[in-house]
Amino acid sequence: MTDAEKAEHIKSTVLAAGVALRQRHPWLRHQDAIGAGILVLSLLGMIASGSLYVQGLIPWWLCVPLTALFASFIHELEHDLIHLMYFRKTPWANSLMLALGWLARASTVSPFVRRKLHLHHHKFSGTESDLEERGITNGERWGLKRLLMTGDNMLAVYLRPLTMVKATKAYIKAQKPASLAEARAMGRQQLHAYFPLGNLYYLLFHTWVVSHVVLFLLPLAGVTVALPAMAESLLAFLDVFAVVYALPCLLRTFCLHFISSNMHYYGDVEARNVMQQCQVLNVWWLFPLQLFCFNFGSTHAIHHFAVKEPFYIRQWNARIAHQVMREMGVRFNDLGTFRRANRFHGATQARVETPVTTA
Repeated sequence: MTDAEKAEHIKSTVLAAGVALRQRHPWLRHQDAIGAGILVLSLLGMIASGSLYVQGLIPWWLCVPLTALFASFIHELEHDLIHLMYFRKTPWANSLMLALGWLARASTVSPFVRRKLHLHHHKFSGTESDLEERGITNGERWGLKRLLMTGDNMLAVYLRPLTMVKATKAYIKAQKPASLAEARAMGRQQLHAYFPLGNLYYLLFHTWVVSHVVLFLLPLAGVTVALPAMAESLLAFLDVFAVVYALPCLLRTFCLHFISSNMHYYGDVEARNVMQQCQVLNVWWLFPLQLFCFNFGSTHAIHHFAVKEPFYIRQWNARIAHQVMREMGVRFNDLGTFRRANRFHGATQARVETPVTTA
């Protein structure tokens, strides 16, 4: 079988499993209601977790992962919304859900900008113009620099400006703009992709980080610090902001980007060849990270073959999908990707076929 035939076989098997699942559980056919319900419950969960912390009923170390867990559901929901899996015939409802999801996770690029980026990613995953994956460090050599960039989208730009400029130009070129003015408009859109929520988030978050680093270092240098009342009030606000919002965003983002950037391949793959785009990454020791991105490493590769299935269906039918994917030669737990900077070629068969221990 050719790679295209293998991909089509996987797609048909996964979609057939989804149809059978909905026949056994008719309530799954109410996809719009399920999506709206997940969003409402996740938002209420984030608000409740933050409120309990502010009232002193739970400690920060419980609030941060609990809030991040709820936010991870919203991220998966946003991804499905980008593919119009909910409220396809009601665009305003789809856009409202995207806006609310962005409000809950302002550390991300605007979902309205991301939609075009992500659809392009599916066509040209792992190639130079795949700006979405390049933005989350896919294809970079592992080290301290990549570790820092994995959880902070702004650092991912600041620490490699030339790389991101090159990737943005490749993305715009791949869109085949009709004129120079259209190309420039695309460039401006990418330049302001975090405006306004993301810019405000990173301003507050980085101010909080820098403030505490300075306050920690000054006494070590023998400098006594006496903050004015306004500065103390601002720092107290930033402390609460960090616990109920920023640190959960950081935790969720790091886990998702670590998993996603290493399960996707980059640099030596064929455009539109789904068999080379990603692997199933579900080795047992990644479970703590999978927890905050809804088992992304195990289920996202399924999405590349069967795009229309929502995230909870992918998880439900993961065993069926994994069986046919393994039969067709999709890679499982190719851990050599960490050493190869996510290149597809160079993996040995023994390393690729690491036994799978989680669904």
